[in-house]
Amino acid sequence: MEYLNWKIDNEIATITISRPPANALSSGLIEELSEVLDQIEPNQDIRAILIHGEGRFFSAGADIKEFTSIQNDEGFSQLAENGQGLFERIETFKKPIIAAIHGAALGGGLELAMSCHIRLVAENTKMGLPELQLGLIPGFAGTQRLPRYVGTAKAAEMILTSDPITGLEAVQLGLANHAYPEEELLENAYAMAQKIAKKSPVSVGAALELLNYSKSNRYYDGVKKEAELFGQVFVSEDAKEGISAFVEKRNPVFSGK
Repeated sequence: MEYLNWKIDNEIATITISRPPANALSSGLIEELSEVLDQIEPNQDIRAILIHGEGRFFSAGADIKEFTSIQNDEGFSQLAENGQGLFERIETFKKPIIAAIHGAALGGGLELAMSCHIRLVAENTKMGLPELQLGLIPGFAGTQRLPRYVGTAKAAEMILTSDPITGLEAVQLGLANHAYPEEELLENAYAMAQKIAKKSPVSVGAALELLNYSKSNRYYDGVKKEAELFGQVFVSEDAKEGISAFVEKRNPVFSGK
């Protein structure tokens, strides 16, 4: 693995995102995470999974520089569908997945966190979907999952302004389960994973399966439409300007085209 490390200890699989400096979600990292899940899924010795980031961040978002290698809207839509597929797999996984989030979970990083069953955060963590700041839109089901946790009005504010919230605010809004001082985050996440690992794997798997019935058909319609519009937006002149400005470390000037 180039971007991930993982280990098994006391029936808990700990997956560490290790792609400095920001743990950006590249297509390669997404593929590796899928491969790790392939190994974890049939392993009966694993009863809970913990995901966290190495270094300063959980994940500060998708790999923007990688976007410059994609030439058309079909390519961007396929990228979105790949990410959506992995995060849907995480959300419907039969083993509980806990995200331990510190530093920042932005863009694709927050979309990954939202797909996990439980989110534990450091109090000062920054969480948000800042894609519109680059002339883009969320593409890994962020527009569909965020309203489920914080409500449509707050989701609209977060997406349209690009303003992040803190870990403490995330708990108040229902986006995260608990907030801790950063130095206590992993300890508490591991303790929760241990508590869940002691439960019957049969009943845990059944409970997780049933929780997914709370989704509506409109959710899946929205996810499909998000991937389509993700591709269309990414080939706009504004998107090209936003990505160029990001790479060149300057403020974008959007023309509305």
